[in-house]
Amino acid sequence: MLLRDKTVIVSGVGAGLGHRVAAACVQDGARVVLGARTEQNLAAAAARIDASGERTAWRATDIADEEQCTALAGLAVERFGGIDAVIHVAALDGHLGGLRDADFDAWRQVVDVNLFGTLRMTRACLPAMTAGGGGSVVMIGTQSSVAAPSQVQQAAYAASKGGLVSAMYSLARELGPDRIRVNTVQPGWMWGPPVEGYVRYAAQTEGVPESEVLDRLAGRMALPDLATDGDVAEAAVFLASDRARAITGQSLLVNAGELMR
Repeated sequence: MLLRDKTVIVSGVGAGLGHRVAAACVQDGARVVLGARTEQNLAAAAARIDASGERTAWRATDIADEEQCTALAGLAVERFGGIDAVIHVAALDGHLGGLRDADFDAWRQVVDVNLFGTLRMTRACLPAMTAGGGGSVVMIGTQSSVAAPSQVQQAAYAASKGGLVSAMYSLARELGPDRIRVNTVQPGWMWGPPVEGYVRYAAQTEGVPESEVLDRLAGRMALPDLATDGDVAEAAVFLASDRARAITGQSLLVNAGELMR
């Protein structure tokens, strides 16, 4: 029960990683406030994670809107009395491509959500964390910000997440005196809805079994299996907990050993 009696905000709670993170937090004893843009998804996720409704609250939140970020943080304080951690899963990752075909207006939208949105949501949580004597900020980054995959081009997404890691170092130094820690989890290929969709698409395009595509991906890893969204969620829970009380300004790759640094 790493998060017993903690209050954790989780942004970007949908069907994949956000849901896994929120569920793992509740399983480890936390009270969880869920945020995402779609009310229907939030209500369904909260019902699956905590049927009683005693340990969850939710509010539709677009992290590109500062007032909505403030409202989500306010809900955590109103319902549960404070904020001990915020785990940032919300991200815009659907824009594919590189520099030659770049639509910089689309890039700006990606950066506004992934970089500035995460910073907006973090800032909204600071008053409650400071009043409570500290806390933990956990950002979900990406391995592609330090090593671009050969299979897909996600230059805008990687750049936005790379900027977030750079910001993390400054935030860790700035917020450290208030005992607020700031860390990043960087997944690689992570078995969950997006990668499942990629495997299906690649298999259909190439006319091969899905198992062949999956084996090809897993063959890049030091371990024989891909990490899962559940593995990434567990890493985020650890960094949000007091077990990581002396860890700040760090990036943790959760990638089954595909890239080692």
